[in-house]
Amino acid sequence: MKRINRKGLFGLIVIGAIVLLTIVAAPSSNRQVSGSTFSRAPDGYGAWYAYMERQGISIQRWQKPWTDGLTRQSPVTFLQIDPESQNGIGSIAPGSEQERWIRSGSTLIILGAPAPATDRPFTTMQTSDRGLVKIETTRRRQLGKNQDQLLGDQAGAIVWQSKVGKGRIVFASTPYLAANAYQNEPGNFAFLAQLVKQNGHAIWVDEYTHGYKEAAIAAREGKGSWIAYMSQTPLLPILVQLGGVLLVLVWAANRRFGQPMPLTNPKPDNSEAYIQALAGVLHKAGRSEFVLDGVGKHEQLQIQKALGLGSTMLELDAIVEAWTQQTGRPAAELEQVLKARSSTQRISESDLLSWIKNIQLVRRRLP
Repeated sequence: MKRINRKGLFGLIVIGAIVLLTIVAAPSSNRQVSGSTFSRAPDGYGAWYAYMERQGISIQRWQKPWTDGLTRQSPVTFLQIDPESQNGIGSIAPGSEQERWIRSGSTLIILGAPAPATDRPFTTMQTSDRGLVKIETTRRRQLGKNQDQLLGDQAGAIVWQSKVGKGRIVFASTPYLAANAYQNEPGNFAFLAQLVKQNGHAIWVDEYTHGYKEAAIAAREGKGSWIAYMSQTPLLPILVQLGGVLLVLVWAANRRFGQPMPLTNPKPDNSEAYIQALAGVLHKAGRSEFVLDGVGKHEQLQIQKALGLGSTMLELDAIVEAWTQQTGRPAAELEQVLKARSSTQRISESDLLSWIKNIQLVRRRLP
């Protein structure tokens, strides 16, 4: 089996992380193209625009700021779809250039105007002179003076208009009045077509607020400039991607930050090493009597100290007497441990282990 190329594997991991983070963290542009006549998505208006062309109705796309020449084309019908979310005209201030332009006879149609939610069902079929119109929103508007309902029910208006001088402003509480999702609802397309062609004006559809710009406008706004593009790029997705790549780098290299710390060798314990070496020699030579004498002498001194007899080697009888008096245990338990020390004969390994176990029992019973 061929060895996996570490550099190649590392490169694949980095590329995969960048792609994944780009998909997850990159800002979506779906909201911007929602309502665009260039969009074939369910919330786009490409099908309605094609419907208007098939009907022989002249309709054009406006791909620059609405103030850039639109007010000089009067009267016209200007359709904006979801302008509030796209920074379009939205509301019209009294005395503004927009208001004077409409008052001169132009029509502004805004799909997606603010309206409060009601307790009406989300999906309803509304009656119009162009057939049934499918509406999917609970939002309705209660009308005031100089406002007329064009589509609605008992809960309020869904589509309404306000007359401004010779012109008018038409509002709809839903931005999806004739979206692609309703192309099988003929009443929706026909109703919006009636609204835009009612006055016989030139019809313009705002595409500038959906990100579509004429070449001259894009150049003027610095759309082709790399610096301008970077200035408009959200920093959060970039930082998230860089953080993800950094984590992959650390994981792939399997290192901590900073300089590597060298391994330190443990300091040898000379006493322990000497004891282990001596034990190995004695075990190999079979000198059990040497172990009995050395260990037995040490254990006897420890027993004497525990019984309060000092650290001078005493006779066996004196130690056994103190043992029986202080512990109440039989003298034989201590005698078999201490007498083995005076033996000059070699014993087997099993007997030696048994003797060590007896020492441990004596220790546990000492006062």
